[in-house]
Amino acid sequence: MHPYWQPPQQPQKPASNVAVSWLWALVPLFTCGFGTPFVVGYAAAKKRSPWLIVATGVYALNFVVFVIAIAAYENTDLWPMWLETTTTIGLFVNWIGGLAHTLIIRTGVFQPGHAWQPVQQQPVQHQPQYQPPRPMPMPPPPAYPQQQPPRTTYVQPPPRPFTQPTHPSTMGVQPRTQGPQWLGPYRVIGDLGQGGQGAVYLGVDQRGQKVAIKVLHAHIAKDKDAQARFLREVDAARRVAPFSTARVLDVNITDDLAYVVSEYVDGVSLEQLVKEKGPRTEDGLTRLALATAGALAAIHKAGIVHRDFKPSNVLIGSDGPRVIDFGIAKALDQVNATASQVMGTPAYMSPEQVGGRPVGPETDIFAWAATMVFAASGKNAFGQDTIPAILNRIINHQPDLSELPVSLRALAASCLDKNPANRPTASDIMLRIVH
Repeated sequence: MHPYWQPPQQPQKPASNVAVSWLWALVPLFTCGFGTPFVVGYAAAKKRSPWLIVATGVYALNFVVFVIAIAAYENTDLWPMWLETTTTIGLFVNWIGGLAHTLIIRTGVFQPGHAWQPVQQQPVQHQPQYQPPRPMPMPPPPAYPQQQPPRTTYVQPPPRPFTQPTHPSTMGVQPRTQGPQWLGPYRVIGDLGQGGQGAVYLGVDQRGQKVAIKVLHAHIAKDKDAQARFLREVDAARRVAPFSTARVLDVNITDDLAYVVSEYVDGVSLEQLVKEKGPRTEDGLTRLALATAGALAAIHKAGIVHRDFKPSNVLIGSDGPRVIDFGIAKALDQVNATASQVMGTPAYMSPEQVGGRPVGPETDIFAWAATMVFAASGKNAFGQDTIPAILNRIINHQPDLSELPVSLRALAASCLDKNPANRPTASDIMLRIVH
């Protein structure tokens, strides 16, 4: 038996060993550096090398810093310059440095003495040659039952809340595998968005009506300051006329759970609409400008400054645009308290926000004009490169308004005046559009 049994073993071992070693070495390339800590950690455990242990720690630290940065900020545009530089260098080290590292140590990690030992056990499985048919049929059965069910169980159901949101009957199967299934009396049927502060779910109330449920993350809900901000958002939304925003329907705040239930607006954000279908036409832009100015007029009449008016916070519903997300809104009788706070989205901040000065309705007017520029051109009014460059243009430069219709250019220019006192009110904007 030996002359016949030995030759097949010799070519199989080196071939499989070399293939596995190359796949292992290329993991950093194929995973953009995210797999580097794991493959180098495997090498450190196998070789018991202190230097490889240290390298594993460095790669893991880069990975952890990136994950923490993503979790802490809703948008990478909000990253400070030092954090953006640190994460960029860390990812580059994990990607390119990790690839070079694994290519260098590949042959040392997969030495014949190490790689052949597990392969030598395979002849034991094939040794009983008087039963050759059994080893051949055995591998397929475990492969298919173990791989196919996850495909039908975990890949097909999750899209239902998103691709078929108008069919509640298809959602009763509870396809969601993560997150809450119930929030108080509301059944959760889908995810509407995630952020650094919380998550927004699509739910159904006891009458079968769809609602939007905004929930603070558990670790934030226990923070008294976060609860205060949450209550402020609820109060702001309740004070605004219902036609201009999503109505607040219910609120629940305890030591462990904080959520607000609001009207579900079935539509897409202005940001998504422009990205998918392009800039708005002149007529469409005029209607959008008039409707959003009317919403801001209602918000300001309620004594609220939104402070984060931007395309992603304008939902285009079947009955017109709605302004949402009052997470950093402030009552007008409290605006002086914002003098030392810089809050908002950089590309749509006003000069007074950038400078940390008190804000008022004029701040929303500035952001409104910048939003109209985006709707007309598909580009941010003050560029979309680094945050410091954007903030510098907001303070010192005038944006290009050539993409706006002629009828709106002078109006937008006055709204983008660096001096808040020179900007028109939301009601003035409406009058100038219709006259």
